Amino acid sequence: MAPRRAAALRGGEQSLREHLIAAAERLVARRGTVGLTVRDIAREAGVADGVLYNHFADKEELLAHAVHAHARTVEAAQHGTAPRPGDGTVEANLRAYLDRGLALHAAILPALAGLATQPKLLARLGALAGPAGGPDLRTELAGYVRAEQRLGRVAPDASPEAVATLLVGVCHDLVLGRLLDPSSPPPQPAPALIDALVGTLLHGVLPSGAG
Repeated sequence: MAPRRAAALRGGEQSLREHLIAAAERLVARRGTVGLTVRDIAREAGVADGVLYNHFADKEELLAHAVHAHARTVEAAQHGTAPRPGDGTVEANLRAYLDRGLALHAAILPALAGLATQPKLLARLGALAGPAGGPDLRTELAGYVRAEQRLGRVAPDASPEAVATLLVGVCHDLVLGRLLDPSSPPPQPAPALIDALVGTLLHGVLPSGAG
């Protein structure tokens, strides 16, 4: 182990397991997950290759924790806070959630590109709490809609889970092309499209009075 890293660990700043996750997270942030080897991670961490297997079942388990940690880091770096129930308008708040979700997806895109070709890593990642823009965002958004229902600002028969799934699904759809083709430009949805999406969600698609 490199002297600087060894000293840091002896000083109690982080456990060796946390140190390995942090090293893998740096690589994931720079290069994504495709092609990363145990040796790459060990060199970044300044440890022998075999040390990883003392703390993780396999490379995929370590990378899953690294991707998850990277998503949390990106999420924490986002400016502003989530809208509070009762503040502003429901329309503006849903737009803010959608903007936030899209920004989150775009920020972690380089790390997620190529995951579809790594089923073992996907399985490991699925066993953890979802990365940013996944189940965590969906749960938060559903909770927001439920709180607005209690305040009488959202119809009582609206499904918070459906609203959250639709908005998070939009984020997935708008970045899917980039995930499938990393050479394509990052998604940059026009503000008018965001307005139309939120407006459609609020007002539906049937004409007034139609059954």
